Amino acid sequence: MNSPFDLTGKVALVTGASRGLGLAFARALGSAGADLAITSRRTADLASSLGELRQLGRRVEPFALDVRDEASIRAAVAAVEAAFGKIDILVNNAGCNIRKPALDVTWEDWNTILDTNLRGSFFVAQAVARGMIARGAGRIINIGSVTCVAGYAGLAPYGASRGGIKQMTMSLADDWGPHGVTVNCLAPGWFKTQQNAALYTDEEWVRGLTERIPLRRPGDSRDLEGAIVFLSSDASAYITGQTLLVDGGISVNAMKALPARRSK
Repeated sequence: MNSPFDLTGKVALVTGASRGLGLAFARALGSAGADLAITSRRTADLASSLGELRQLGRRVEPFALDVRDEASIRAAVAAVEAAFGKIDILVNNAGCNIRKPALDVTWEDWNTILDTNLRGSFFVAQAVARGMIARGAGRIINIGSVTCVAGYAGLAPYGASRGGIKQMTMSLADDWGPHGVTVNCLAPGWFKTQQNAALYTDEEWVRGLTERIPLRRPGDSRDLEGAIVFLSSDASAYITGQTLLVDGGISVNAMKALPARRSK
């Protein structure tokens, strides 16, 4: 009997896979048997990811996709479907952040974050869902964060975008569930990435953060592997519209403010 977590024969599209959590998601899905279509705004940025992922023995192909450009989204999805014949799994990972006090956020800052994280995710999901609906099956995993359920200073537009991802996920699950497509949100807690690496150079801030996490450590990309495979696989066939927090438990302490970072 095959494992319900086996992704052999599946094709996964992972956006924003040139580094960080996107690369980790692609690695986990490839290790579980999926063939991979990985994207970045520039395919040249995917060179190192390709080298690593192809060592898994799966087919891996790079595609250019700018989630702030509707034409780019449609062209990339069409190219993936032409190359692989289908898309079984979408990991809607591409995103950005501009960390500023709320009084310093500009109009353009807001647009950049919301257009990338929320509008981009919706239209990538829409483009991919057309083929999934036609085939009567599919898995869409929108990547949120603990800011889906908790607010933090300096993250107003980012939190708005991630809260929107949670609500969008529920709506799309209701829209597309009758067609065999599940839509869920994977919400990581505090993981060190290139976007927030500067925070982790402040040892006092890291100590304060760690004290607020029940498991007493920030996340490691390996902590997300089981969750992304689960939500992509037959093991989650009866789960849709849900937000799965992988956060070490920090969301249970959401009312505790994070320590302010010292000025340097």
